[in-house]
Amino acid sequence: QVQLVESGGGLVQPGGSLRLSCAASGSIFSIDYMGWYRQAPGNERELVAVISSGGSANTADSVKGRFTVSRDNAKNLMYLQMNSLKSEDTAAYYCNAVGAGGSRRERFNSWGRGIQVTVSS
Repeated sequence: QVQLVESGGGLVQPGGSLRLSCAASGSIFSIDYMGWYRQAPGNERELVAVISSGGSANTADSVKGRFTVSRDNAKNLMYLQMNSLKSEDTAAYYCNAVGAGGSRRERFNSWGRGIQVTVSS
């Protein structure tokens, strides 16, 4: 079983920055993709950014140029650097990882519990 834990959220003023981290642990053989999703009250969960094990990354148009996703494969960590934050970025942010693990290298698709980011003056 693979566990994901997010950290780094909180309250920030518009225009400010935050850096989210996601730590994966457990019986991990490989993590093919890691991603950040977010969900605001009353909205569906949406993809913010995704990054492959090779470092190829894609970000949603709504955050392009402001958010940057990165990962440390050796440590099973993923980061989301969020700059120029806007009130509409307020949401619970979730970490997702897809890969293989366990003694039989079974596929997994795991989620963190989420962390709140609030952008407000």
